[in-house]
Amino acid sequence: MPPGWMERVTGSLEDKRRWRRYKARKAQLPAQYRIAIEGIERYLTYAGGIGRGDVLMQMLEDLADLIERAAVDGTPIRDVVGEDPVEFADTFLENYADGQWINRERKRLSDAIARADGEA
Repeated sequence: MPPGWMERVTGSLEDKRRWRRYKARKAQLPAQYRIAIEGIERYLTYAGGIGRGDVLMQMLEDLADLIERAAVDGTPIRDVVGEDPVEFADTFLENYADGQWINRERKRLSDAIARADGEA
């Protein structure tokens, strides 16, 4: 079998390792920070539409960095996310737009119309 065939079937093994490390980091957080990161993570994964594992993992690792730093410094979670946690999550998510599947579909649509119009 060709090299890398298993990853084509199961997905990136490195991303799986990163996921396990991320889960371990979450488990080490104090309860109130763990509740917050799990809520933010849930929102980001549903609302984000991230289709690339490497981008998803980078986003979650960056979130963990932020929440861990807040926990170490004793920063209240509300001081991190502000009064509107949805706005915080949406703004945070904007940094990872290149991994969103909808952006690929937008490009495909634009390219198809350009081809149909004889532009490409």
